[in-house]
Amino acid sequence: MSIVVYSKPNCVQCNSTYRFLDGKVPYTVVDLSNDPEALETVKALGYLQAPVVVTDDDHWSGFRPDKLADLVPGR
Repeated sequence: MSIVVYSKPNCVQCNSTYRFLDGKVPYTVVDLSNDPEALETVKALGYLQAPVVVTDDDHWSGFRPDKLADLVPGR
């Protein structure tokens, strides 16, 4: 499964998302402050705040431990 976390610098909810995922599942971070195309992608999904987590079949905004737990194998 592909997991992309769209984030920005100094984002508390982004850091919480990283801490939750670290060591449990591989993910890619895209910095919205350095990537205008990524920012447009996030806006097209309807989100205005970071982080935005995009998986193969879902997406959401903010630190969502309930949704993140579903990404961890064996849960």
